[in-house]
Amino acid sequence: MIESKFKYTPEIPEVFRCRVPLPQTIQAFVTNGVLRERIDPCEGVSISASKGEKGFDYVVNDDCQLSENVQIISFRDSADTEDLTFTNNLVFGSNTESNILLCTHTLTLDSFKTEEYVKIKVGSGARVNIVVMQNEHNNSEHTVNFDLNVESDAFIRINVVTLHGAILINDFNVKLAGKGSVCELNGVYLVDGKQTIKTNVQMNHLVPDCISRQLFKGILDDESRATFTGRIVVAKDAQKTEAYQANHNLLISPSAKAYAQPQLEIYADDVKCSHGATSGRLDDNALFYMRSRGIGKQEAKLLQQLAFVYDVLENINNEQLRIRLSDLVESRLRGEFGHCTNCSMNCC
Repeated sequence: MIESKFKYTPEIPEVFRCRVPLPQTIQAFVTNGVLRERIDPCEGVSISASKGEKGFDYVVNDDCQLSENVQIISFRDSADTEDLTFTNNLVFGSNTESNILLCTHTLTLDSFKTEEYVKIKVGSGARVNIVVMQNEHNNSEHTVNFDLNVESDAFIRINVVTLHGAILINDFNVKLAGKGSVCELNGVYLVDGKQTIKTNVQMNHLVPDCISRQLFKGILDDESRATFTGRIVVAKDAQKTEAYQANHNLLISPSAKAYAQPQLEIYADDVKCSHGATSGRLDDNALFYMRSRGIGKQEAKLLQQLAFVYDVLENINNEQLRIRLSDLVESRLRGEFGHCTNCSMNCC
C-alpha cells in the first residue's frame, strides 16, 4: 500500500475515508459550501474563501508550475440541510500547470439540494487537468454549472466520474476564446435504481485553430435515466476548427432509458467536425465467447462493462489516480456500494 502524506481535518468523521487521494496530495475541505481554511500550497498559489459567505477561489498566478496534486473535498452534512447555491472561481494564469481533483460527498442521509457554479479561466499557454468525482446518496440533488474561458494556446481537460447520486446535472458552457486553445471533456456515469444523470454541453469555437473533444459514456441499470445534450457552435471566423463529440450508453436493464441530442451549428467553411450518439445492450456474442472459456455470467457482464468505459478513464493523465478511480468504478459495478444499509457515503 502506498503511504499517503496527507491527514484529515479533525472534524471529518472517523468513518469517512476517501480512497482517491494520492501521496503528497494537498487537501482543502468545503463543508456545506464553506471553505474550512485558507491554504497556500506554494508561492503564487492560493485556495481562499470567496467574497460571498460560501464558495472558494483557487488562484494560480502566472508562470507557476504546481507539481503537487490538489484535492478539494466538498461534502454536505446535517449541519446545514437548506438548499445551497454558491460559486467557485478557478483562475489559472498564463504558462501555468495544475492538476486538481474535485470530490463531492454526502455524509448524512438528509435531503440535500445543491446548485454550484464553477467558473474557470485558463490563461494563455496554461495546461490544466481537472478530475471531478461525484459520489452522493440516493436523496441528493446536485447541479454543477461549469463556465470555462480558454485563452490562446491553453489546454484544459476535465474528466467527470459520476459514481452515485439521485439527480445529478452537469452543465458545461465553454468558450474557446484564444487562437490555438484546446478543450477536452470526458465523462463516465453509472446510474441505477431511479437515479437520473443529465449532461449538457455548449462548446463555443469563437476563434480559428481551436480543438475540442468530447467523450461521455454511461452504464444504466434498473429504471435509471440519462440525458445528454451537446451543442457545438463554430463562429463565422473560426476557421481550421476541429471539434468532436460522442455520447454512448450501455443499457443493462430493459427499463433503463438514455436520450441524446448531439448538435452542430457551423458558420465557418474550413472545419473538421463530427458528432455521434449510440445506446445499446450487452453484446450477447461476446458474453457467450467469455462464458465458453469458463468465465461466469456475472463476471462476463462486468468485464464487458469495464471495457465499455475504459477509453474514457484512460484519459485521466495521472496513472495512480486513474487506477484508483478505475477500482472505484469496478466496485460500483459489482454492487459493493450498496452492501451497507442506510449508508450515505457509498464506500468512498
